[in-house]
Amino acid sequence: MLRAGIVGLPNVGKSTLFNALTQSRKAMAANYRFCTIDPNNGIVTVPDARLEVLSKLSSSQKIVPTVFEFVDIAGLVSGASKGEGLGNQFLGHIREVDAIAQVVRCFESADIEHVMDTVDPVRDIEVINTELILADLDSVEKRKQRQQKAAKSGDKKIIAEIEILDRLEKHLGEGKLAYSMETTPEDRALIRPLFLLTAKPMLYVCNVGEGELADPDSNAWVGKVKEYASHQLGCEVVVVSADIESELVMLPEEERKEYLDSLGVTEGGAGNLIKAAYHLLGLRTYLTTGEKETRAWTIHAGDKAPVAAGVIHSDFEKAFISAETIAYEDLVACGSFAHARSIGKLRTEGKEYVVQDGDVMEFKTFV
Repeated sequence: MLRAGIVGLPNVGKSTLFNALTQSRKAMAANYRFCTIDPNNGIVTVPDARLEVLSKLSSSQKIVPTVFEFVDIAGLVSGASKGEGLGNQFLGHIREVDAIAQVVRCFESADIEHVMDTVDPVRDIEVINTELILADLDSVEKRKQRQQKAAKSGDKKIIAEIEILDRLEKHLGEGKLAYSMETTPEDRALIRPLFLLTAKPMLYVCNVGEGELADPDSNAWVGKVKEYASHQLGCEVVVVSADIESELVMLPEEERKEYLDSLGVTEGGAGNLIKAAYHLLGLRTYLTTGEKETRAWTIHAGDKAPVAAGVIHSDFEKAFISAETIAYEDLVACGSFAHARSIGKLRTEGKEYVVQDGDVMEFKTFV
């Protein structure tokens, strides 16, 4: 299972947000530095309104959403790449996740200290990214030194690796993330064993005050983060209020809407963050529906129909014949599979079909 790591400076709301996302109290949330030391792992359900609609269409007995994993990682401080604070542990834990959700503080509070004394989310992002870049530079330089000695043998693969390491060293030295460097599939295969921190896809999470979620654009810090992300990195920005999310977790389902209405919002930001992280990991969803259940299944972007069938059961991939397929929107518009079939909206796809997010599918196999 792929994992997204929640990172950030101490006291930005990471652990509070993690607890809300996973609907648990696994992570200690306190007003002091390094209250999180060991990473906390939690499974999150991916919100998908399509499931409820399909369930009614099929009179399903149950709904089964898809899930993935979030990891709450200890906060870092400037100098982490040199071992300051919990730097070595922090960086090691980041290496183990597949994408990064970087939480930045976009609210004032006299009750919660800021590790750098003042609120400035763009500065905080640059502190974290600088530490990640410095750690990657160290990894690249050490690898390059080893390979330069080995290159004396004339091995073409090693020489090609040194060339990409030279490019990486220059790119990182300019303060850029490895993820933003143009690479070929061959380049990426050479880089992969380095487990570079900045090669992981990243999004930014603006943690705002309770009263600002209804109009996040009124928060100047949110605007600055969005501008920084779009012009510097092209990363997505999600706005949440960790305080609101922690309150919602404590309320019965019927009281949540009333609470959100009182704040002037229709939904909290946690669902948007979960969906953004899910897509950042390169994950997509196809759907199955029937009287027994309506279920969401996780695949990787670009997966073909036999691979999607194998998610249900490994034997299905080998025994794949075809897949009856219809886009979710088309099925809902038709109102039933029978009507969709009668007007030609229900298609038969073969082994080369690339499954799209929201496809509703039924597989035919030899099994």
